Amino acid sequence: MLNLTDSHCHLNHADFGDDADAVVQRALDAGVSRLVTIGTRLEDTAELIALTRKYPQVFATVGVHPEYVAERDVSADEIAQAATSDEKIIALGEAGFDYFYDPDTREAQRKLFKNHLIAARETKLPLVLHTRCAERDTIDALTEFPDVTGVLHCFSSNAELAKFGLEQGWYLSASGILTFKKAQELRGIFADVPLNRLLVETDAPYLAPVPYRGKRNEPSFVVKTAEMLAEIKGVSLEELAKITTENFLTLFTKAY
Repeated sequence: MLNLTDSHCHLNHADFGDDADAVVQRALDAGVSRLVTIGTRLEDTAELIALTRKYPQVFATVGVHPEYVAERDVSADEIAQAATSDEKIIALGEAGFDYFYDPDTREAQRKLFKNHLIAARETKLPLVLHTRCAERDTIDALTEFPDVTGVLHCFSSNAELAKFGLEQGWYLSASGILTFKKAQELRGIFADVPLNRLLVETDAPYLAPVPYRGKRNEPSFVVKTAEMLAEIKGVSLEELAKITTENFLTLFTKAY
């Protein structure tokens, strides 16, 4: 049996409202022993904690996704308090930058992400980082907080950010994008990432890997991303599963 970890999914998403029990069971049956359901608004914290109570294999994070930056101001203290409110909250995020849809909110996104970094420093918890079309601002922000580490989730950025992240002690997480036909450059980047700095994820219900592309993604599909990553790294699927789960537990120490 595999021992995979889906390090990033969204089990509280409406797409899983009717069959979350079956989704989690399919993941367990596929060899996914741990799942992390990711916070995108602080108001979702209670809902996420409830999921961790219902499913012992599920852990949670808390944070504010950059796409919600305009909803209200969120302080570093609020983030830190939410992050330390329950033992099954293992990290902050997802947080970071997304300039693809709302480039006019750049300054607000910088302030919000800095508050997450401050909270990560205070709580000594890792941070789940979202970045899209914002490599330079990501590097600049992380440079100010060299003592904060975490995972560059759903990594699909350039080699410069990959190199910087690795030098700063961050992990890179592969999503279903790695399996896409046009992702040759991304596969090349992951070929150069050390085995001990890799994670795998689904970002479910988004970004289903081949051969499920276009369908609702779910945690059991992380096996397909792991298969591709194992092929890239020249190791067996079983070995890749073992390594990425060990990496996950090294970073997310509260998930033991």
